[in-house]
Amino acid sequence: MTGDDRTAALKARVCDAIDDRADEIIAFAKDVQAEPELGYKEVKTTEKVVSLFEDLDLDVETELAITGARARAGSGDFVAAVLGELDALVNPDHPLADPETGAVHACGHNAQLANLVGTAFGLVGSGVVDDLDGAVEFVAVPAEEYLDLDYRRDLLEAGDIEFFGGKQELIRRGYVDDWDAAAMMHAGSDTPERTITSDFSTNGFVGKFVTYRGTEAHAGAAPEEGVNALNAAMLGMNAVHAQRERFRDEDHVRVHPIITRGGDGVNVVPAEVTMESYVRAASVEAVADANESVNRALAAGAMGVGGDVEIEDYPGYMPLRTDETIVAFYDENARDIVGPDAVTEGSPHLSGSTDMGDITQLVPGIHPWTGGFEGAVHARDFRVVDEEMAYVIPAKLTACTLVDLLTSHEAMAAVREAKAEKRGREEYLDAVRSLRATTTESYRD
Repeated sequence: MTGDDRTAALKARVCDAIDDRADEIIAFAKDVQAEPELGYKEVKTTEKVVSLFEDLDLDVETELAITGARARAGSGDFVAAVLGELDALVNPDHPLADPETGAVHACGHNAQLANLVGTAFGLVGSGVVDDLDGAVEFVAVPAEEYLDLDYRRDLLEAGDIEFFGGKQELIRRGYVDDWDAAAMMHAGSDTPERTITSDFSTNGFVGKFVTYRGTEAHAGAAPEEGVNALNAAMLGMNAVHAQRERFRDEDHVRVHPIITRGGDGVNVVPAEVTMESYVRAASVEAVADANESVNRALAAGAMGVGGDVEIEDYPGYMPLRTDETIVAFYDENARDIVGPDAVTEGSPHLSGSTDMGDITQLVPGIHPWTGGFEGAVHARDFRVVDEEMAYVIPAKLTACTLVDLLTSHEAMAAVREAKAEKRGREEYLDAVRSLRATTTESYRD
């Protein structure tokens, strides 16, 4: 049997094993969807993943970063990781949202977990993982959605985490140190058809908390005695808008602030107003440059009314860049399994962000967007319209891609060469921590 014939036979075994448990994979994805949990709170969701790992007789480690779980199969000094995200986001208007928390899987993380456990069914359940020239680690990761930030600040201040993103925490804690490659998938936005976008890049970002402080006064009887913090915030946001013509197109800068507290009563001059925002861009350097401009603009709002401002910057996520060797395998499998026209051509840049970008700062990886979903991700109309494409086929693609990679010494060498050009853990941590800063400006008499 030639090497190509052997690889093809292994991939056939993998796909048969996934097909045999397709109904179970779909049921699992729906079960996760039915009980959505927010980041660093995914207790039930972690338990569901652990249960299926244990059914495969895998040794499972839990509480990786508050929540989360991982299990390794196979052997060899080359390690490929498969990741799935545990958390939901908040959209109370979605029909499947939890009525108490507003949490809902409107970003398809339940599909990512289906990909994770389905890949494990394919590689471990078939026994193929023992025929590969490397090990595979299956990782359920907490807290990808950058939200519920007051809760995460409490965790940070208590010393339970340093970073708001789960993958950042895994990096900090050393879980990524021996990975040579990493793979996951993401639900495609407004993509009901069976298509794949595997080769792309994304923005990184810094997260911001902004507090304007003024002086309260009776808004009707004596507004002149107050300093209006809401006016400072509005001026600050308008000053941010005035920066936009300075942002280069190729940097893909995005700034989108919201007011989280606008005052305490309509008849009181607002004395404290809070905002949150992201500053996104295509490179770490562009993020830092745009953030400096934004901070200057926000401070101008306080200066304009004679108030105070405090700007707290927290590391967001790093830009993502997919690996050409792994992408080539994934695309070949997509054309074989889904169809010859399944793969989106070109290498688009997506202006959203993911903490998979942080992983790809250290490890060659992929993060394909797959079809089977209708409506925009994060929106109230997001839903699965093709269960096989959303939940089952990605597992076949991921598992077959790993078979290709872990049976080719040439490919593994290329991936390791790519890894050698990336950041080490300490260099990465230095870069991320450099984004953490607090700026205060006072213009009150």
